[in-house]
Amino acid sequence: MDINLVVSDLNSIGYSDWFKSRADDEKIAAHGVARIVSVHKGSYTVTKGGEDIFAELSGNLLYGTESASDLPTTGDWVYADIFYDDTHAVIYGVFPRKTLLKRKAVGKLVDFQLIAANIDVAFIIQSLNDNFNLRRLERYLVMVNESGIEPIILLSKCDLIPENDVSEIKENVSSIAPQTTVMEFSNLNRDDIDSIITSLKSESSYCLLGSSGVGKTTLLNNIVGSDKFETKPVSSIQSKGRHTTTSRQLVRLESGAMIIDTPGMRELGSMSVDDGLEETFSEILELSQICKFTNCSHANENGCAILAALKTGDLSEQRYQNYLKIKKESEFNQLSYSEKRKKDKKFGKLIKSTVKNKPRYAPNNSN
Repeated sequence: MDINLVVSDLNSIGYSDWFKSRADDEKIAAHGVARIVSVHKGSYTVTKGGEDIFAELSGNLLYGTESASDLPTTGDWVYADIFYDDTHAVIYGVFPRKTLLKRKAVGKLVDFQLIAANIDVAFIIQSLNDNFNLRRLERYLVMVNESGIEPIILLSKCDLIPENDVSEIKENVSSIAPQTTVMEFSNLNRDDIDSIITSLKSESSYCLLGSSGVGKTTLLNNIVGSDKFETKPVSSIQSKGRHTTTSRQLVRLESGAMIIDTPGMRELGSMSVDDGLEETFSEILELSQICKFTNCSHANENGCAILAALKTGDLSEQRYQNYLKIKKESEFNQLSYSEKRKKDKKFGKLIKSTVKNKPRYAPNNSN
């Protein structure tokens, strides 16, 4: 096969100079390059820019990683060998990630859940009905900003409320994310969809984030131009949708852009999001730096810039309390995660030591 053709196909799905410059020379010499399209239980789907290929992990990668975060996720670039006329692949390693979108795993499990890798832009979608929530939007912004991904906020179902209300909500959103693009749209209005489509750039990767029922999958169908992906109605009582997207899949568009629909997130736990907090709540950080005392706890000290801003209304009490809640949650989960990793490493060393020191019995040749 023409090597230039292979590289061209890889370039078309985002294999930029950033990844080429960080590739492991030995692994490149030994294996091919592919991108993860989707993750399934025990298997993967990859592509080299053409058809999707069924893939599995090599034994060393599957059993030799210390954390699930080291395993491939949707959007990852991987070292892989392709067999049987491009119908089967074995994955041997993961490229360095340009960006990684992750959250705390759902429930009591203290670990990261990977959502997608190497995303350039995240569309955060909230619907303009009872589902809209500024505090939840702040959580999404923290997660996206922590990942180093550019956020764009899409307000869906703008046909459900008067235009004046739409404008007011957009102003409220811009007040918490002044540097972020905010667009309203209706899946019933083709002009709105075309505005979103024109923002999608060839060879760039996007993802759709939001709760169930906000219109993510319907938007994707409208972008693709067919009802390729299943949708379900929203409860009229709670304005909540049911999960129809159960896994993440990299979809290639005719324009050359790539987009990932993600399952709706009802829990959005935070863990190790210091950078995301600073970027999302930058005004709080700036206020803390001009407090009278460098060790100000922002509780009751004279000269506290944060307390002064709360008193004058320059800083929203709800926004500040949400910042404190996410910060405390993140620090607690990170501490628990660090303790878990220590225990896992100790247990791993114990197992290796036990296996190494296990007595080996020679066969009985007395007969």
